[in-house]
Amino acid sequence: MNKYERQIAVTEFGVAGQKKISAARVLVVGAGGLASPVLQYLVGAGVGHIRLIDPDIVVASNLHRQTLFRVDDLGSQKAEAAANHMAGLNPDCKIKPITQQLTPDNVEAHIADVDLVIDCADSFAVSYTLSDNCQRRLPFVHASVVGMAGYVGGFCADSPGLRAVFPDLPKRFGSCEQDGVLGPIVGVIGALQAQFSIAVITGTEPSPLGQLLTYDAAVSRFGGFRFDGAIDPKSYLQFISVSQIQQGDFVIDLRESSEGPLVTPSAVRAGFDEITADFPLASAERIIFCCQSGQRAWAAAEKLSDFWLGPILLIAVGDPFFIMKED
Repeated sequence: MNKYERQIAVTEFGVAGQKKISAARVLVVGAGGLASPVLQYLVGAGVGHIRLIDPDIVVASNLHRQTLFRVDDLGSQKAEAAANHMAGLNPDCKIKPITQQLTPDNVEAHIADVDLVIDCADSFAVSYTLSDNCQRRLPFVHASVVGMAGYVGGFCADSPGLRAVFPDLPKRFGSCEQDGVLGPIVGVIGALQAQFSIAVITGTEPSPLGQLLTYDAAVSRFGGFRFDGAIDPKSYLQFISVSQIQQGDFVIDLRESSEGPLVTPSAVRAGFDEITADFPLASAERIIFCCQSGQRAWAAAEKLSDFWLGPILLIAVGDPFFIMKED
């Protein structure tokens, strides 16, 4: 135990905490900017098993914030490169890299046999999918950074899920690709996400589950609040995979033809402005909206719900389920 003697010396941690860390099995989704500090601190702390999923490759624009990687890693699979680097930090930690997309139809397999799910992906569709599947089952530590600000929160298990705090998308949903992001801010939020995760694993009180912590670098200010009493919505817009489309579904592809072929041959291509009360829905059992990131699909579903009471589902065909963008 000499390797971990400095953290064992912390009164709130001790030998019991180290044993929990060593026995922990963790799923980390995304191997980018947030995952860089998360992986380094969890591996350094001696987490026993990490399942790391990311289908993306390392590109030059990653390196300012994805500090796990080096120039020699360009073009490599992120998950595999990250696992290789972390093996040099602590061979006690067993990392299983998975170079495929996390989707609604495989999420159950990926969260099986783990004690904690950590969301380091830059995709609200992935985040909601993970939260929905962790609800009342597994602790879920989620974080996000865009521009000069970010946050980290502990959700699910015996605490409210992500939808209890973020039931709706903002009017404009930003991303690192659109709005940029500074590396040190990602590092701050990622380090906090690692600490939240260690606290969950060791059972530190007060629990980070039910806690949201924010950081705004523009004004050098931390904030936050507890949301233990927040209410999870009874109904919500759910993401599915293309493979989960059923006979009788009416599929509306909101993408332009330049964005790709129809998600399924039976789909109808339509723009957001065409979704009105006069739109011919035939005798659909379910309406499914598709777009690249899920944002247009979400907005169209909210619009349709004003005059159609049947079930509405969403598919993000480009991000994250087929192309996980940089985070």
